Amino acid sequence: MSIKSILSIVSIISIVTVASAQKPFIPDTITAGQARVDEVMKLIDGNYTEGPDMDKMSTEAINAMLKALDPHSVYIAAKDVERANEGLQGNFEGVGISFQIVSDTIVVQSVIEGGPSEKVGVMVGDKLLRIDGEAATGDTINNNFVFKRLRGKKGTEVVIDILRSGTEYTFHIIRDKVPIYSIDTYFMADDSVGYIRLTRFARTSVDEFRKALKELKRQGMTALMLDLRGNTGGFLDIANGMANEFLERGQLIVYTQGRKSPRHNFTANGRGNWREGRLVVMIDEGSASASEIVSGAVQDWDRGTLVGRRSYGKGLVQRMFPLQDGGQIRLTTARYYTPSGRCIQRPYDEGTDAYRQDVNERYRHGELVNADSIHFADSLKYTTAHGRTVYGGGGVMPDIFVPMDTMRLSDFYISLRGKGILNTFPMQWADQHRRDPKVKDFDTYLANYDSFGLDSILEAVAVEKGVVRDAEKEAAEPKRTAHSDRYMRLMLKAQIARNLFGIEYYYKVMKEVDDGYQRALEAIRKG
Repeated sequence: MSIKSILSIVSIISIVTVASAQKPFIPDTITAGQARVDEVMKLIDGNYTEGPDMDKMSTEAINAMLKALDPHSVYIAAKDVERANEGLQGNFEGVGISFQIVSDTIVVQSVIEGGPSEKVGVMVGDKLLRIDGEAATGDTINNNFVFKRLRGKKGTEVVIDILRSGTEYTFHIIRDKVPIYSIDTYFMADDSVGYIRLTRFARTSVDEFRKALKELKRQGMTALMLDLRGNTGGFLDIANGMANEFLERGQLIVYTQGRKSPRHNFTANGRGNWREGRLVVMIDEGSASASEIVSGAVQDWDRGTLVGRRSYGKGLVQRMFPLQDGGQIRLTTARYYTPSGRCIQRPYDEGTDAYRQDVNERYRHGELVNADSIHFADSLKYTTAHGRTVYGGGGVMPDIFVPMDTMRLSDFYISLRGKGILNTFPMQWADQHRRDPKVKDFDTYLANYDSFGLDSILEAVAVEKGVVRDAEKEAAEPKRTAHSDRYMRLMLKAQIARNLFGIEYYYKVMKEVDDGYQRALEAIRKG
């Protein structure tokens, strides 16, 4: 990257951070900060003892400048732009599988519906032997190896050789646009309550939501549980589109405002598809940005009930600025505010590192297990449409608090997870039993599960891998041991279901030990 490129980046940042709000920015004006950077770069270029690594130096300089602004303004190098954006664009170019590396072998974990691999007949459980004639097994195989060989430009061909039930097959796959779905799963929780889990706010999210909503309505849904736990956000306009599904015409969804960005209101158009049915929104400390726009609007208008734990607290709006070399700057240009006027952004004046550790601090202070440990200043008090008190200043606090389940983490469970056994064992078992009539479909699998004796098999595998229970410690903590074992058994059952039938079936099993899900279901049944 050249000195000129660095200075152009400094100019972008100075437009937002240095120029006076009262005076128009003049492109020819060089601020004192820009002048210093220019001077230093020229001194290095003209006098340093060796040829400086300008690309490395400029990247570190850019990152340092952005870090001094806020935790969410970031630089994305040209080589990383496509990967950084694909999760939100709703598609990427490749063959359309997800995979897991098990014992030095690439195993197909899921085949994306509508993708190139599905069209030629690749199936879950297939083992990749070769990619374009190159061996795809061994201890040098990693995720990057797979990505580099399977992803590629639309219209290009890749040839894969796979092993399926002892027989080799060859597939010629033409790479294409592969959809990335933002809804993991949706299903009926009971005869009248529907459940939708949204993992990101991508370009296709609203369309996916409407499709799921239509299907659940067809099945008799009169109440909806929307799961935004762990949803880190996405596009602002998509968040508005999602909130629009729940609100009446003219109701404010969110407004944005910044030093260089005049206030802009986003309001509902009255054409949403779930404006009257009962609604519960599930959030936690991983719910951020767009998730907080939706949950904040639902809460401020008393449209539904929020269940879970305080959300992440990310209320800054980023705008993308393209750079001449193909890179991008995502620069904070405004803050967003909920209808009641709450700014959800938590403070970051102690620096980026402290900001990143906030969730860990919440855990240490007991907030994730006890709602009484959370304190808000009276100056952050706001009221909802019906006069309820809510607070700003750092995330959205739910109406019903669900503590984090810390009892599930026994030493035995942690050791199994650390060894990767809870991933590899379900994958291997599923692969060995795909043709078993006892697992021909999900309902048959559930009916026969207890007959498989998987708890004993898992214990034997654990011993083989050197993971042994501490009988004395478990005897001293019988409640934790029993609770953790139940969770572990359900996890095993869910992982196998995922490997056999798809990710949506993982959630259908895990709901039994999901406290947030169970509390949300209880709340919505009570109305």
